Amino acid sequence: TDTFLQHVSSGSEAAVLSSLERTLLSLKVLRKLTVNGFVEPHKNMEVMGFLHGIFDRLKQFLECSRNIGTDNVCRDRLEKTIILFTKVLLDFLDQHPFSFTPLIQRSLEFSVSYVFTEVGEGVTFERFIVQCMNLIKMIVKNYAYKPSKNFEDSSPETLEAHKIKMAFFTYPTLTEICRRLVSHYFLLTEEELTMWEEDPEGFSKNQFFSFHLPCTEVLFIDIFHEYNQTLTPVLLEMMQTLQGPTNVEDMNALLIKDAVYNAVGLAAYELFDSVDFDQWFKNQLLPELQVIHNRYKPLRRRVIWLIGQWISVKFKSDLRPMLYEAICNLLQDQDLVVFFLNYSLPVDDFEFRTDQFLPYLETMFTLLFQLLQQVTECDTKMHVLHVLSCVIERVNIQIRPYVGCLVQYLPLLWKQSEEHNMLRCAILTTLIHLVQGLGADSKNLYPFLLPVIQLSTDVSQPPHVYLLEDGLELWLVTLENSPCVTPELLRIFQNMSPLLELSSENLRTCFKIINGYIFLSSTEFLQTYAVGLCQSFCELLKEITTEGQVQVLKKFERKLPCHFDVVFIDLCVCVSVSFSFSSSLSMILTSVKYVFSFL
Repeated sequence: TDTFLQHVSSGSEAAVLSSLERTLLSLKVLRKLTVNGFVEPHKNMEVMGFLHGIFDRLKQFLECSRNIGTDNVCRDRLEKTIILFTKVLLDFLDQHPFSFTPLIQRSLEFSVSYVFTEVGEGVTFERFIVQCMNLIKMIVKNYAYKPSKNFEDSSPETLEAHKIKMAFFTYPTLTEICRRLVSHYFLLTEEELTMWEEDPEGFSKNQFFSFHLPCTEVLFIDIFHEYNQTLTPVLLEMMQTLQGPTNVEDMNALLIKDAVYNAVGLAAYELFDSVDFDQWFKNQLLPELQVIHNRYKPLRRRVIWLIGQWISVKFKSDLRPMLYEAICNLLQDQDLVVFFLNYSLPVDDFEFRTDQFLPYLETMFTLLFQLLQQVTECDTKMHVLHVLSCVIERVNIQIRPYVGCLVQYLPLLWKQSEEHNMLRCAILTTLIHLVQGLGADSKNLYPFLLPVIQLSTDVSQPPHVYLLEDGLELWLVTLENSPCVTPELLRIFQNMSPLLELSSENLRTCFKIINGYIFLSSTEFLQTYAVGLCQSFCELLKEITTEGQVQVLKKFERKLPCHFDVVFIDLCVCVSVSFSFSSSLSMILTSVKYVFSFL
């Protein structure tokens, strides 16, 4: 490292790169030795000296970055080395929290100064900021540093670490961290706004997978939870300054409000007793949803997301019709994709009332279906399908007048999603709720439905790895809502024998499907499949638990045709061997008696 620093000042790029490569390799070895090589590393002076020295080295490397161009191989190696230094600290904290105690104060001072003060301006970069935030978060959340409710039950090491944390996180420090997180790191950038305008779906995906945003939000949540008594008044004050409408020409003010609303949504559970959300919704948030200016789009998106965060925390049922009305208006906006990537309809919580939702059902379902057709990203389609499924599940049979368009579209979507198994899983879930909503009328879906079940439950087809569980559930629901067994429905039972051979966690659903066939048409079903089914059961009984064996025997308490012969004798022998005599004699004798009555 010293050699590298000397070469940086001399300007020899080849020498700089060579020494930096050796620094990087040495650091990789030291990371493994430090983290994994010592049972009690705090007792080794060389280890602790190395760790304490990391902070000075990081400062030197960060200052060097001022003199190295951004589009440069040396810059890339330099940033990798900086990140590796932080990984040493993070790994050591993770594996040796009490040995890390002497480093807590320095780690917090270093991280907070570079991330939340002007010290880091011009030298920090995104991954480094993320690593520093992770270091703060791990110290704040570390269970080893949290004393018991009864302090006397805590170890001296825990109390020492807790004391250091409390001494560092003073009111001014916490206030500055909170304000900086919200007013700086939560702000949407000009680049993000442009991306959103040009490609809303791509923006939401990139936002989700970006480095800093999820990290800053998680850090905010953890610090706010840990120090909520200190930070609640700070956030409430920030809310208070933003009351009333915001000038659409003041983009900075709109972005600040967006950031504060983000914080209020993330801290919803902590703010439960401090915010009258119902009044805020009626007086502030609802009017903001009705502002149609193009520059207000980011804020409308944030408001509906914010309501989604609070609706399961504190939201009067009587206000829901007002919310449904607002959602219908938003769904007719061009901002559809962004809206639905950030919010789900409030239909999947305990406070939902069907009677309140029914007046909006037709409009909502129609607009959702249009959205499903418009979006192109697989993730977006899955999200919209999830919302549609929730709606169908909640209103049940009252969905029947409105599903015609969706029923016609799903076969096309299934075909288009051939390479996207997770999207097909979402389609299967939607079909499950559709069949339940349509009841016996779901028979009209069989030309599409049965081939879908056939493919999803065929273990010889690669997609079954993803589709099997939902496919079996759809198969069972189809039987439960079928008025009779059609030849096509009977034919797909050919998939069952290989499924029974799997002896997987889906075995219980398989038994329910078999029961469904027996209830619907025992004679026709057993004439076709009884022999193969008995043979499968004989093999199954050798491998499954007692509970599973009971399920197998129950199949033979159903009505059986009278023309079976030796196969049943074999089954009885298998049953006798598989069960313990003391626990299952009665069931065995009952089954044998029942079988012999047909021989």
